[in-house]
Amino acid sequence: TQRPQFDPGLDADDRARVARYFDLAPELPRANWPEAFWHLPLEDLMRSVDGPEGVYADPAPVATGGRMIQRTPDDPAWYRGGLYHDDEPFGVPSFWFMSWYDVSIGPNLALFNHVRENGLDEETRDNQFAMVAPVTHCAYTRAEENTVVGERDVGDARWDYSDLIYEWFDHWLKGEENGITDSLPPVRYYTMGSNEWSTSTSWPPDGAETLTLYLGATNGANTLAGDGVLTAEAPVSGETADSFTYDPMDPVMSYGGNVCCTGGAIQAGAFDQREIEMSRQDVLVYTTEPFDEGLEVSGTIGVTLYVSSDARDTDFTVKLVDVDPEGRAYNLDETIQRVRYREGYDRQVFMEPGQVYEVEVSPMSTANYFAPGHSLRIEISSSNFPRFTRNLNTGGNNYDETEGVVANNQVHHSSEYPSQIRIPVLPR
Repeated sequence: TQRPQFDPGLDADDRARVARYFDLAPELPRANWPEAFWHLPLEDLMRSVDGPEGVYADPAPVATGGRMIQRTPDDPAWYRGGLYHDDEPFGVPSFWFMSWYDVSIGPNLALFNHVRENGLDEETRDNQFAMVAPVTHCAYTRAEENTVVGERDVGDARWDYSDLIYEWFDHWLKGEENGITDSLPPVRYYTMGSNEWSTSTSWPPDGAETLTLYLGATNGANTLAGDGVLTAEAPVSGETADSFTYDPMDPVMSYGGNVCCTGGAIQAGAFDQREIEMSRQDVLVYTTEPFDEGLEVSGTIGVTLYVSSDARDTDFTVKLVDVDPEGRAYNLDETIQRVRYREGYDRQVFMEPGQVYEVEVSPMSTANYFAPGHSLRIEISSSNFPRFTRNLNTGGNNYDETEGVVANNQVHHSSEYPSQIRIPVLPR
């Protein structure tokens, strides 16, 4: 039997630190996380608050789960240390409880579908069920008659969640034939806006039609005062683009969203985004005309951007927003894409000045009814901090750097570069 060994290069302090990793009652100092997240280099963040580095950036070998902050997305170490990976056998019937404003909603929905298609056996594949509530991380049991998530009232989202969980375990762990698997729809999800529970045989729901909305602007989409639009008509004009400057030392600050466990740095949920939209020149705002008829958007939202930059690498962020007739702009989901990984997470391809690149942004997910008079909006920038760590724009590792590069970024929208958002519309 092989015993775990310390890396021979560890000094005495590192050995003492690693020895405490498995302390069942660790002494952790209080940390000011809203301030700590600004620390650079990022790999020293935990050390800066006198905390245990753990798997984040510890000196233990990668093979035993260390140095997560240093890994590239395709590092083989992600397949070690107990983390689930796509070719790992999965043979457990599962009931997936998720939340629209949880940090893991996108990966959880993807993994739910992956197991339904690739489970170890038929029993596993046929016994995957999902439930998505309009709440924050693990807060479904705290839903109320008038559930408010952030600042948005999403109605009565209560359910007998605990009873479902007990019945599930009674069936699969005790062998009770209580009919739980026959009574459950494969997917039950809450549609915000109409504030009602919906069911489907799959996620995304069956029957949705894709509506493509194209980005456009005449005088510039910077801030809410710009003239950025979303329209179903494909652009026919020549080259047009919206420009903004992204300074990593002055990022767009996160306000609500799909977050968890940030030590008070961000409050999860839906919040009125107008202050950000009005005050930040590095936020591009594109909005549809108010809908004459209601529009239910339920499923996976795709975004294709045509972008350029004078930096070797940068990020592009997208936020999906529901705008009500009074102008309140509630965030539904957000995403980000590091441009160096536009051709896949197994390679890094850097940008060249003056070149326009097609970037498929990581997809978003939601279920939201845009009532008559509401509009759909997206915000585009290059930061959403500290929801996402800052790209320092150098083309370097980021995690070991302390200086950033200011990037002059552009989003193109024309017949040649039709930047767009694709939304799944369900008939009502």
